Amino acid sequence: MAENRLEQVYHLGQSIWYDNIRRGLITSGDLQKLIDDDAVVGVTSNPTIFEKAIDGSTDYDEAIKQLISQGTTGTQQIVEALMIQDIQMAADVFRPIYDRTQHADGYVSIEVSPTLANDTQKTIAEARRLFKAVGRPNVMVKIPATEEGLPAIEQMIYEGVNINVTLIFALDRYEAVAEAFIRGLEHRRREDQPVEDIASVASFFVSRVDTLVDKLLDQKIAATDDETKKGVLQSLQGKAAIANARLAYQTYRDIFHGDRFAALRIENAQHQRCLWASTSTKNPAYPDTYYVEALIGPETVDTLPPQTIVAFQDHGVAKDTLSDDIPGMREILDRLGDVGISMAEVTHQLEVDGVQAFADSYTKLLEATQGKVERLAQKTAAAAASDTASSAVSSAPSAAAAPSLADRMSTQLGPLQQAVDQTLRRADEEHWARRIWEKDPTLWKPAGTDQSEITDRLGWLTVAEQMCDMLPRLRDLRNDVKQAGFTHAILMGMGGSSLAPEVLMRTFGAAPGQPQLIVLDTTDPTMILDDEHAVDLRKTIFIVASKSGGTLETLSHYRYFSAKMEELVGAAEAGKHFIAITDPGTKLEQLANDHGFRAIFRNPPDIGGRYSALSFFGLVPAAIIGVDVEKLLDRAQTMQHACHGHVTTSDAGAQAPSGGTGSSGTAARENPGLDLGAIMGTLANMGRDKVTLVLSPPIDTFGYWIEQLIAESTGKEGKGILPVESEALGTPVVYGDDRLFVYLRTDQGFDNVQDTQVEALERAGQPVVRIALRDPYDLGMEFFRWEFAVAVAGILLGINAFNQPNVQEAKDNTNQILAEYATTHELPQPQPILRTEHVAIVADEQQAQRLVDAVSLQAALEAYFAEVRPGDYVAIMAFITKTNEVDDQLEAIRYRLRDLTKAATTLGYGPRFQHSTGQLHKGGANTGVFVQIVGEDVVDAAIPGEPYTFGVLRQAQALGDLRSLEAHGRRAIRLALGTDVRAGLAEIQRALDAAKVA
Repeated sequence: MAENRLEQVYHLGQSIWYDNIRRGLITSGDLQKLIDDDAVVGVTSNPTIFEKAIDGSTDYDEAIKQLISQGTTGTQQIVEALMIQDIQMAADVFRPIYDRTQHADGYVSIEVSPTLANDTQKTIAEARRLFKAVGRPNVMVKIPATEEGLPAIEQMIYEGVNINVTLIFALDRYEAVAEAFIRGLEHRRREDQPVEDIASVASFFVSRVDTLVDKLLDQKIAATDDETKKGVLQSLQGKAAIANARLAYQTYRDIFHGDRFAALRIENAQHQRCLWASTSTKNPAYPDTYYVEALIGPETVDTLPPQTIVAFQDHGVAKDTLSDDIPGMREILDRLGDVGISMAEVTHQLEVDGVQAFADSYTKLLEATQGKVERLAQKTAAAAASDTASSAVSSAPSAAAAPSLADRMSTQLGPLQQAVDQTLRRADEEHWARRIWEKDPTLWKPAGTDQSEITDRLGWLTVAEQMCDMLPRLRDLRNDVKQAGFTHAILMGMGGSSLAPEVLMRTFGAAPGQPQLIVLDTTDPTMILDDEHAVDLRKTIFIVASKSGGTLETLSHYRYFSAKMEELVGAAEAGKHFIAITDPGTKLEQLANDHGFRAIFRNPPDIGGRYSALSFFGLVPAAIIGVDVEKLLDRAQTMQHACHGHVTTSDAGAQAPSGGTGSSGTAARENPGLDLGAIMGTLANMGRDKVTLVLSPPIDTFGYWIEQLIAESTGKEGKGILPVESEALGTPVVYGDDRLFVYLRTDQGFDNVQDTQVEALERAGQPVVRIALRDPYDLGMEFFRWEFAVAVAGILLGINAFNQPNVQEAKDNTNQILAEYATTHELPQPQPILRTEHVAIVADEQQAQRLVDAVSLQAALEAYFAEVRPGDYVAIMAFITKTNEVDDQLEAIRYRLRDLTKAATTLGYGPRFQHSTGQLHKGGANTGVFVQIVGEDVVDAAIPGEPYTFGVLRQAQALGDLRSLEAHGRRAIRLALGTDVRAGLAEIQRALDAAKVA
């Protein structure tokens, strides 16, 4: 049996409470499972989680309808009623623990409205009322430790109400909290009332202390050139929170094991235990169990979110550490004071911010509930008006209906629905959703195989929560680049480091006063020089983004622009024009430190590049251009909670969900990400392995990001799903039976023509999934939905959805060619089998034999594309300068090939596509028919420190990619156009227009 590390923690005297509650968690049995499997002995509620559950699931729909039918119409009254139901159900689950531990554990917390944090009398009245309304002895009422909260705490303890004192940061405030608790008990004792059954915890918010202190330390590090001082400041990072908590624990021991509590101890009064809250790690440079392991000790509580429970059970160390090195902890706080960081100011700011954050969460909860009430009322009215509506909706939800999250995806799968329903039942039976959140690698690969690149790549599940704690830093960055007068930002990155930022820039644009973002993800010297000349370099901030820290293209970009900036502003100032985003400990992080970058953002290392949209890789550029990052993350978290996928049952006003469109209700059907993934994976296994994306104009670049996510995640082991992005819709007759169409439609700026075209596809029997977005900020939801869906599709394909085993091949080929060039100063020159006025055709031996008799470009292309079989796809890979005119020519060639071959088509520019669809090209099924189009550079640019130029690098990448395709036995030809690229494309277009393929 696996080692139960949390049970070991419990035996060391620390109680584990769960920092999460929603109805589905209770009714599904998952809460009981946490008790049984993870030694959880209590739970705390959270208005943010509650809000996401209401907005992003059907957990509360029936209960809301029932409350309305009973005459409860006020939003706050509905929220309170739902919350009380949850707390009561959870308290009943924990009641046996409460009894077994003689009232030491088994508590569930409910929160007084945070808007009352600075009103003593209203807090008292609310706490008194809530405790009575819940009517369970094992309930704690949350009261914040503000100055105004202290008298309320004392009064409630006197009245016999269990209190969870929240938002404690300062040591002196904790002493005041403990005194309020003791005075409340002493008041009871003076009146001969019992004191033994009144419980309280003092909740310290741990990681937030380091978040703020580290930010202040970073500012001081950036402001000094003294290396010794920098070393001192760096040595203090990540130390304040643990020091503060350990010293608080010493205060607890002095108070509750000393004379102050002696008289109450004799009467069996409970101690007010320290509770460590916010112990999930926010800084990716620190281990994910950092705070949990450092704060284990007797007579304490640690409240853990789901991801931290999973992490600790996997690799946490259960050891009593809470009293370690107390003199050293005092020294840390003293040293912080010596360098100018006042813990009094830090903790005061944290309290102010915490109260405001709680109040904002409560406001969002009310807004989400009001929205749900309105949607349910509209649905009820619509159902009453017409009871003949089809369960398989074939048109997008209307804007007026303001559809709930569950209603925003509709399907028209026809006879394929039966197979999808079978998959969803299997997902329920095998608990896929729960196991994904538990990071169970056996979902993708069996035990005994290498699973490290699965377990180490699931951080995307919870990164939105981590990033919420980084919002102050992102806001500071936004303001900093604006105040510094930067007019442009150039992001240098490839694949997952560049695609989400490009989507966000093209979707939202730059806010007034914020820099315009240019994404540089090419080695094309013309495009690099164009970007350079389009900006004022003195007013440009450069974002160097690389997960590995060693991406060839990105570091080449950095060398080029770093040299330019040193020429303009000098070496000492050049670094202030650069920001790094990378994993902790990479070559890029060291380079950024050495050259004094303006900022370094260390990303959580357990996230692959294509899953990093909601991490620093996507959010740092978003913040710089002024996107409302908080709003984006808020939407993402709603989808995140919806994808937890708890089963709901009829209990305390909740009823089983009625199911999605066209199938019986299952937990999987109610899980938006799992539902989409089941459709993609099931249909791919049935031969419909081409996911064709149709996007409304305001969000049409979202396909850039989806393309990489699907292709790189699924294209391996001879399997895969081909994402077909930006292929304009044709008439139904041009499509075979290998397609699945997914239509993402936003009511803001939608295209009526697209609606008509999609409806025609449905009538023709093509499977269609429709996803309705309220506005572009719903992309936050879609980033997460598609990540979850692709992970699920990987389960059905039987592949590891998180590695990219073939991407390195083309890189290795490129490096080999560059190494040869460094010696010979020449690139290999493939010999053409046919040369026309503007085009030279190159093919490997197998393709050359097939084309040997061709006497014209038209004949050669006819012979080549005659090999396209049903289920194949045609991929155009263009290593040429991207311009609007060239784009139009390539799109015309693409659509002619689609109509000529009836095959799905893709178009990608190199080397960009190598970091996205390149994995599928080499590792997926051998169904690709590849056309590499290359040109010769008219201008070039040197790469400082390298013996080759950007032009040579790009040509080497094209040759390396072709070699990799040939090594895998792929069908591929190369069309070399020389320097007159447009003339060459025109010749290809004329040949294809005249071509006929049998």
